[in-house]
Order: sequence, then C-alpha cells, then structure tokens
Amino acid sequence: MKLTSNEQRKRRKLRIRKKISGTAARPRMVVFRSNKHIYVQLVNDENGQTLVAASTLALSKGGDALKLTRESAAGVGKDVAEKAKAMNIETVVFDRSGYKYHGRIKALADGAREAGLKF
Repeated sequence: MKLTSNEQRKRRKLRIRKKISGTAARPRMVVFRSNKHIYVQLVNDENGQTLVAASTLALSKGGDALKLTRESAAGVGKDVAEKAKAMNIETVVFDRSGYKYHGRIKALADGAREAGLKF
C-alpha cells in the first residue's frame, strides 16, 4: 500500500514531535502550509497555550491581498518575530511539521531570523 504525500508528511511530523517540545522560555514555532495560506504559531507545550500567531490570511486582512509566495511567507516570519519580541521571546524551537525545509518554509524561517528570532 502506497502512502499519499500528506500521510508521509504526517508520519514525519509525528517523528519530529517525539523529539521537540516548547516551553514558556523557548516556545515551539509551528508551521502549517495550506494551498492558499501559510500559518505560524508559537506554542508553550507545558500548558498547551498559543502565545503568538501570524498568517498570510491575517496579514491580507490588513490591506492588500497576499499571494502565496516566498516573499509573503518571509513577511509572516517577520510578523511573528516582531510579535514575539513584544512578548520578550528571543529563542524558539522550529517545528516544520514534516514539510521539507525549502521554498516557503525556508523563507518563513529566514524572515523570522532576519527580524531577530533565534532558533
């Protein structure tokens, strides 16, 4: 039986999640990529709380409609980093949710690093 690419991604995600978790001092930066948008959250796994969230959907409501590109993913990364800085969060654990580290996922991580987030 051949697994679909999404089932393979979910297996990779479980394998990653066994190894990493977020704390209040160093939250987990979770990425979700849909066909239309990219979402990111900073999660404290000790008490199951989302500390900061950003997405292309939220950014597009502020004005112009964002296309799903690497540039908009980098913008989401910068946005989440600025919100994290406002909450005195400097370092995070990056959880790519089983997605390959290239394209939009890499652009989001680079945008967050540019804005001063460490991981």
